[in-house]
Amino acid sequence: METTARLKLDMLGCRFGDRWVVRDVSLELFAGQVTCLLGPSGCGKSTTLRIAAGVETPTVGSVHIDGDLVADAHHSRPPETRGIGMMFQDFALFPHLTVLQNVAFGLKERKRERHDRAGELLAKVGLKGFEDKYPHQMSGGEQQRVALARALAPRPRVMLMDEPFSGLDNRLRDEIRDETLEILKDEETAVLLVTHEPDEAMRMADQIALMRAGRIVQMGAPYNIYNNPVDAEAAAFFSDINVIHGVVRDFQTDTPFGQFLTPNLVNDADVEIIIRPQHLKMDFDRQGSGPLPTPQDGVAARGAVERARFMGSESIIELAMDHDGSMLKATIPGVFLPKRGTPLWLSLRRDRCFVFPCKAQSRVNDPYLR
Repeated sequence: METTARLKLDMLGCRFGDRWVVRDVSLELFAGQVTCLLGPSGCGKSTTLRIAAGVETPTVGSVHIDGDLVADAHHSRPPETRGIGMMFQDFALFPHLTVLQNVAFGLKERKRERHDRAGELLAKVGLKGFEDKYPHQMSGGEQQRVALARALAPRPRVMLMDEPFSGLDNRLRDEIRDETLEILKDEETAVLLVTHEPDEAMRMADQIALMRAGRIVQMGAPYNIYNNPVDAEAAAFFSDINVIHGVVRDFQTDTPFGQFLTPNLVNDADVEIIIRPQHLKMDFDRQGSGPLPTPQDGVAARGAVERARFMGSESIIELAMDHDGSMLKATIPGVFLPKRGTPLWLSLRRDRCFVFPCKAQSRVNDPYLR
């Protein structure tokens, strides 16, 4: 088993003029591992990828590939000397070359060996028999497969991918992503994938690095990062959330759903209690027709249906709560479309709630902004 990281980013920072776009980014990627840089547009994830590729030079920090220093603030090896593969939103296939010639382009072996390697990869991506076609004769999904085969042809130990599936329709995107992941794992390639789509990161990644304002704010396996968000903003990035506001009194916070223990927060602190829509329970009365609520469900609170929509696999119900008129959203599998104004009682799973202090807005202590 390899112990040296295929790709290591160490405290990377990148500044354009007076603005830091990447700050204190550290990552390690190993053979066969897919790491997703996930975050909204403009958070610095593509710049991080470009630094790893050699297209940008870091202002601070360093990049190592297979233990060798390839970039720091003083020097940067060109991309073609780093032994990495790259895939971007634009497939960038050569229109005047056949599929086989596109895949073999850039290989250093003799002609027969280039031909064999290209043919092997085309078969692996399901394009056997397409060797003599030209890119314009192929669909978007087929062109995506050619781009993947070409990127893998030189046997890169690291693959850098920047939103490579964004141009495909949803159904085809899932199919191509799954095929791509299987091939990359089979080749034991270390992958750094940039995406702004949480579903894509959850589907593909062994490890997710959630970025915000140039920094990695949370990193971990998809299950852990989804179920243990670092703050309300991280929770909201992965799904719809409901936010219930409260104030700490004697290490407890009163809510319409009963008291929440908040032992690590000082008195008078403003807190946000986060609950995802699928973790709210709905009943037509306080007890409902099923088992009585358990202690972890807390106190039930009543609201009136504002709107209900069927989304295919689930129904989304929005309710105006009696206690303050605030809106809460709940989901339920299948078809459930109560009329507007229907009273319903909500209870919540306390073990599925997240309690966070309200975020301070001041950033004066950020050294990068001085």
